[in-house]
Amino acid sequence: MALLEPYLVREELAREAVLIEAGRPIEHLWFPEGGIASVVVDTADHGMTEIGIFGREGFSGIPLLLGATASPHRTFIQVDGHMGLRIAAAPFMAAVDQSATLRTTLLRYVQTFIVQLAHSTVSNAHQRIEARLARWLLMCHDRYDADEIPLTHEFMAMMIAAERSSVTVSLHVLEGAGMIRSRRGRVAILDRNLLEELAGDGYGRSEAEYRAMIAPFGKTDPWIAAS
Repeated sequence: MALLEPYLVREELAREAVLIEAGRPIEHLWFPEGGIASVVVDTADHGMTEIGIFGREGFSGIPLLLGATASPHRTFIQVDGHMGLRIAAAPFMAAVDQSATLRTTLLRYVQTFIVQLAHSTVSNAHQRIEARLARWLLMCHDRYDADEIPLTHEFMAMMIAAERSSVTVSLHVLEGAGMIRSRRGRVAILDRNLLEELAGDGYGRSEAEYRAMIAPFGKTDPWIAAS
């Protein structure tokens, strides 16, 4: 932290703020202090599809750590209301070169993000829409301080690679089962246990990986629940 701190600038992370633009050199990295950032693939045939999310547990700019100077994926803020720490790429990489423990910690996070991406692929390929939606709502809930999360239907459709109309139907199903309460632009989590049961194996692996490799994480973490 002593190596990074002189170069960190705290700024507000507004909704739709772009942290990394696809195909452009990565000039800054961001460490969000809250909110939810989306990593998306944008194609001509299908538009934007989310492949991963992170909040205060992660950072933007993984490609730099892995030796690339740009990313084919766009990263932007989907749920705002928080600040973030910005650092230019050059002093960040200099700090990584100076500190083996910093590099190791950041690479451990990369590992947890890879696990998240892998399970997103499996979930989107094999789980029905309601289970995929339950998984992503749990992941958002882990990264947000309140039980009511500002989420639009468009965002949720992108999250689970589904049509907006299908998301609307699935929200009604989850609401009817007492798992959530949905109103325009917001979703309130009412019963995490039921959501986790519905999400099944789609949820929990990357969260467990983070807890094992880095620190407590997630609202179902026993340490966090007790504190």
